[in-house]
Amino acid sequence: MGRLARAAAAGLFHGAPYVRRWRCVERKADLRVLLGVTASGKSALALAVAERAGAEVVSMDSMLVYRGMDIGTAKPSREERARVVHHAMDVVEPSAVFTVQDWLACAEAALTEIAARGRRALVVGGTAFYYKALVHGLFEGPDVDPALRASLEQRYDAEGSSSLHAELARVDAPAAARIHAHDRKRVVRALEVWHQSGRSLSDWQREWGWDGTGARERERRVVELVREEAELERRIVLRTREMLDAGWADEAARVRASGGFSATSSQALGYRTALRLHDGELDRDAACAEIALGTRQFARRQRTWFRKFHEAVRVRAPETTQDLAERVGEVLRAFDWS
Repeated sequence: MGRLARAAAAGLFHGAPYVRRWRCVERKADLRVLLGVTASGKSALALAVAERAGAEVVSMDSMLVYRGMDIGTAKPSREERARVVHHAMDVVEPSAVFTVQDWLACAEAALTEIAARGRRALVVGGTAFYYKALVHGLFEGPDVDPALRASLEQRYDAEGSSSLHAELARVDAPAAARIHAHDRKRVVRALEVWHQSGRSLSDWQREWGWDGTGARERERRVVELVREEAELERRIVLRTREMLDAGWADEAARVRASGGFSATSSQALGYRTALRLHDGELDRDAACAEIALGTRQFARRQRTWFRKFHEAVRVRAPETTQDLAERVGEVLRAFDWS
């Protein structure tokens, strides 16, 4: 992480005993954000928009930060990144834990540097939690208790997702309503806060304004790229096949052999299945079907999140080269980048 990113991280102040750090959103340059679910085509549209607008891309994807995880994350190619400068990509090795706090520091540093050079910044991605943190600021909660977290993770794996999600519903119904039972990381974190502080995560968030009731939101113009569900599913299957053909299984094995996956990088879609394919536990068709199913389920969760972002202008994804030019114009107008 660069000097500005480290400085941004150091700018987080320490609060009450059970609040480790709270990052307020200061008045900064307005944001331009392009949202889209996985496989929607947002990267191609972002590239075209950035070229027309003279902008640089700041990635808002939790998995593009990892070096060497290129095929399975659909990372923009070297040629694409030569056409438009991209930030918040290839930041750490897959063996490193990279949190939303790390990404926020990295993104803020990039936005500052881009603005200092008189350039435009286009934030692009589908990680809704990162978007929420960028716009509203970040509430982190108590310091991590490794023993407690390990205990909750073991229970989650042993008892099943529904058991811990039901426990969360009893102590923090608002959190349970917005966190999917299969979202292991966030279910565990919400329960962790409850056990450590005796208060629910939702209570802490309301007190500090993270839920949007009292936070100073950052000014932004937002576009969401949308596709019909049937077309998105077709694209997911096609993209999965292409990724496997490009050597995804070998890429996953290289990561495993050169330090392995961290607790955060291991959450990347499809890599566990790609390893099973590499190890001969699955054939290619079964691996493709399993990855495509997981990707479809993830895209549905993303859409659920995006529906809450009422500020977003919905733009239909392009199907042809002519469509692309028209959609670029729509996005530029929505961004007031005429």
